[in-house]
Amino acid sequence: MASASAQSTGTVRFERMALLGVGLIGGSAALAWKRTACVGTIVGYDLDAGATRKAQELGVVDVAASSVARAVDDADLIVLAVPVGAIPALLAEVASHAAPFAVITDVGSTKGSVIDAARAALTANSSFSLRRFVPGHPIAGRELPGVERALADLFRDKLFIATPHEATHPDALARVEALWQAAGSRVVLMTAAEHDRIFAAVSHLPHLLAFTLVAAIAQEPDGARKLEFAGGGFRDFTRIAAASPVMWRDIAVANRVALSVELKSYRAMLDQLQAAVDAGDAAALERVFDLASRARRARASHFDEA
Repeated sequence: MASASAQSTGTVRFERMALLGVGLIGGSAALAWKRTACVGTIVGYDLDAGATRKAQELGVVDVAASSVARAVDDADLIVLAVPVGAIPALLAEVASHAAPFAVITDVGSTKGSVIDAARAALTANSSFSLRRFVPGHPIAGRELPGVERALADLFRDKLFIATPHEATHPDALARVEALWQAAGSRVVLMTAAEHDRIFAAVSHLPHLLAFTLVAAIAQEPDGARKLEFAGGGFRDFTRIAAASPVMWRDIAVANRVALSVELKSYRAMLDQLQAAVDAGDAAALERVFDLASRARRARASHFDEA
């Protein structure tokens, strides 16, 4: 029977890891933990069997499982690396097949909805304890998805946000923290509510804006012509619009309460700018631009390191 054990180096060792969702983030975590010997055998499963096979060919996973049940069999670590909209159904299936000693964690970009799903799925299963579930969110990524773009160094010098719920066992939390520290991340603890409020502003809203700008231009009659002349500023602002539409659809729905607050605030600012532009009010425009410029420059070193 597999079991996790702390090592004298301060890291952690899991003998059998189930990676459910074989993409950029899950694949990068698998590579990082393999390199640091935090995990032994890695079993991968994805609804896209081709992605699982590709992960095995690339050495990201050792075994390609044909089902969730096969993937989690005797696993002492289960990592959910799927879009947040898929997590409730996946957790229900995991709870039916996972060993009671397994630690379960996720990499979802929203945390309140994931914790609600865990409460529903894991508390309904008598053989599995909610205490073994550790919600988390690594703050790293690339603009294009896919396991073929996975990098062992993706999380180095990046943040990992852990959002333990009231039932999370300290030992399970410590083991998951050790995994991400071994991958090079700095671990920060916060509540799920704070996480979702913060990331609605600094991650989810920017993605919506990038998607919206590109879509708005692309659907115009001369959209293709306009995009031919897009320069570096447009490229930098809209880079994230190349991200997975399915993943960001699920994030927007899952975090819709906090995201709606940010959208309303942003829309109010746009209305102010619209009025200033229509009136030719240079002073009003400059006040907004100056506030943004000073705030951005004050955090320049932070953004350069991110």
